[in-house]
Amino acid sequence: MSFRRGVVRQSKFRHVFAQAWKAEHCLDDVRVSRVTWDGPLSAVNPKFIAVIIEAGGGGAFLVVPIGKSGRIDQSCPTVCGHAAPVLDIQWCPHDDNIIASASEDCTVKVWQIPDGGLTSPMTDPIVTLEGHSKRVGILAWHPCAFNILLTAGCDNVVFVWNVGTGELVYQLADAHPDLIYSVGWNKDGSAVCTVCKDKALRIIDPRRGAVREKVHDGTRPMRAVFLADGKILTTGFSRMSERQLALWDAVNLSEPMAVQEMDTSNGVLLPFYDPDTNMVYLCGKGDCTIRYFEVTDESPYVHFLSLYSSKEPQRGAGFLCKRGVDVNKCEIARFYKLHERKVEPISMTVPRKSDLFQGDLYPDTAGLEPALLADEWIAGQDAAPLLISLSGGYAAPPSKHRDTLRSKPKLSSQDSGAGGAATAATVAADEMLSELLAEMKALRAVVLAQNQRIELLERQLARIEDGDV
Repeated sequence: MSFRRGVVRQSKFRHVFAQAWKAEHCLDDVRVSRVTWDGPLSAVNPKFIAVIIEAGGGGAFLVVPIGKSGRIDQSCPTVCGHAAPVLDIQWCPHDDNIIASASEDCTVKVWQIPDGGLTSPMTDPIVTLEGHSKRVGILAWHPCAFNILLTAGCDNVVFVWNVGTGELVYQLADAHPDLIYSVGWNKDGSAVCTVCKDKALRIIDPRRGAVREKVHDGTRPMRAVFLADGKILTTGFSRMSERQLALWDAVNLSEPMAVQEMDTSNGVLLPFYDPDTNMVYLCGKGDCTIRYFEVTDESPYVHFLSLYSSKEPQRGAGFLCKRGVDVNKCEIARFYKLHERKVEPISMTVPRKSDLFQGDLYPDTAGLEPALLADEWIAGQDAAPLLISLSGGYAAPPSKHRDTLRSKPKLSSQDSGAGGAATAATVAADEMLSELLAEMKALRAVVLAQNQRIELLERQLARIEDGDV
């Protein structure tokens, strides 16, 4: 009897493993909000962790530096300017100190968090956006245009704001006949995808009002996210109430390209997408697992990689952008899992033996610099995100040769003078070389960022000279 060996799909992410951080690195005594809204309840960037918390007589969220750990004192200052519970929070992709919050009080507020975090309760936002007639539960910053913020509320209306001026620039009042479940921008911010209680997936250009839609089978809440190549990934439920993941071609919504059914749990699957690795992480509200998949260009398109499982269910999760991960440890993603009274970091890591910077794991990623100003996007322009290299955040490990020198036994007394001096000189030279290499990499990252800034300014100047502005 003979057996045919199956062909194993080659992927650098096949062995990604998830690991929770030790207890001393968690945040304890965080009173995570009990609001029934199906949102992540948390937002994370390279500077801060923000978590929506329980608050009496209004709405509040906690903001602490990302390096903080241990017990959160009850007297810790919060952002507490809303008159009703907060439903969603989102950090601005172009300024790590700016965060927007949406609330049941029908308002959206934008806050500026000082470096180092809060020292006193914050009640005064820099901007308040008023226009929704019912509670607001969805926020989505434009990925490329500065100060453009999309909001969606239980009034079934989508607003697009210029946060810099506080003006409402677009309103989509007739596109959705029922409650909106989620809204997501595509890569260059030229369109959004939405899912609604009427079971329809819609692709909308907010500046022109164009709408295309496809109806799903399931009746329970769904989520949708644009992928880097323009495809759309949705999570939802089948007609038999099984949770499923589907991939759609935005050009042809007649049938899904791929469908994967998972289980019959009731929790809504929140998708978190990494455009750099083309991986999707699914966190179910109330689940004890985080599943992760890779999306490719070849059938069956969506490939299950593995899952992280723990004993305690998650209330929500914050997903750290690629600028904040530890490239020295081959960390490609990090979650901040919300327990009932704790925030637990979970790292997704690719095992590698090499000590070198792993460029294939870290392609250039979206930086802080916006590709467009708000007025340029409003006028009809589109542009891809401005990318930066992550190699500047890489620090070379100590030299193995230097470690060998340090572990050598002491020389005999007759050689100790010359030998000791030579060893000390070698160690000093190695340390100086490591410092120079680290400084060169940091300067390279600065130069790349400045070059991108100069190119942006030159494009803007050319448009002004041509009379386009």
